[in-house]
Amino acid sequence: MDRIYFARGCRGALPARLQLGLATQGYYTGRVDGAFGGGTERAVLGFQADRGLARTGAVDAATWSGATSSPIPEVSERALGLTAAFEGHGYSIVAGNFDGAWLTWGIIGFTLKHGEVQKIILQAWAESPQTVRDAFGPVTAQLVDLMARNNAAELQRWANSISVPPQRYVVTEPWRSGFQRLGESPLVQRIQNQRVFDAYYTPCLATAQKYGLATELGIALAFDIHVQNGSVKPAAHRAVVAKLGQGWLAAPEPARRAAIGRAVADTALPAWRNDVRTRKLTLATGEGSVHGEAFRVANWGLGEYPAAAPPEEQAPAPRRARGTAKPRNLRATPRDKVRKPAELVQPASAAEPVQAAELPLTAVPAKTSRTRKATKPAPQST
Repeated sequence: MDRIYFARGCRGALPARLQLGLATQGYYTGRVDGAFGGGTERAVLGFQADRGLARTGAVDAATWSGATSSPIPEVSERALGLTAAFEGHGYSIVAGNFDGAWLTWGIIGFTLKHGEVQKIILQAWAESPQTVRDAFGPVTAQLVDLMARNNAAELQRWANSISVPPQRYVVTEPWRSGFQRLGESPLVQRIQNQRVFDAYYTPCLATAQKYGLATELGIALAFDIHVQNGSVKPAAHRAVVAKLGQGWLAAPEPARRAAIGRAVADTALPAWRNDVRTRKLTLATGEGSVHGEAFRVANWGLGEYPAAAPPEEQAPAPRRARGTAKPRNLRATPRDKVRKPAELVQPASAAEPVQAAELPLTAVPAKTSRTRKATKPAPQST
């Protein structure tokens, strides 16, 4: 049986892409909301029947490519989809100062306090001022001026002033609609995706390499750690070694994932410890409950499969004749090392799941983030 990548229960940008493709071909008639529910499943069944594919209602590689005219999304995109669901965010969702982060907006909950919102808005302004004007109208100048000055006290006062008490989750108008419109812009979605890739996904590969995480589940776990927790802190690393022993890298990857997930949770702030644990163990084991919602990670396109295609087998290099120069060991430049998303991880094949094997992954210094909890309720499936 061909591998299933997406099935009922997943949601986000990738299921929305599937719905749009099915709608274009006349199979899906519901709202393109990114929630893979009964309506999407029936559309997939109809598409599969007409194309002579196995009628499963779930999406394999042939169904995806036929419906969307595109290859299976990269591991980076699939990991982002699941972490965004954990965070309770989308490209256009904005939240006020409910958690001390001043303002939270975008696909993984970029925060004003940590400077992420400013960078995205200012890049959008630099690339297309009209896109920002179309979103924020008469308050555009105020917004751009605030972002450009980047004064912490001023930004915090502004965030408090547009956060509706007492919970301070809801943002007042016209700011709420402005951030929603800006997040719906393809330009801004591209900027958000690149920010995720540069600041979180690329550094997570160094963590994955350090811990020998070579499967999709392993990469997704490392990515979620970088988004929610910043990194595996030294105390968490010591806990992993203590749990698995000095030969911890030789332990099966599922055992390492579980140990890492528990250690990261145990060293998180007490207020978020249970939230961190449920997220990390869901990714470590492939299923679990986060914020009261059941997740089967395989339905989000992540499983016990190699996260990258293994290097091609190479023939032994020919012996060098005497008197000839030894070839130089060419080193990649820093620009070569930071590869773009499409080049970084090859689409997983339908091969059988494998136990972890260390694969070469790009190492980039990790960046810090914050531990926080998403409270936005999950959308209903359609």
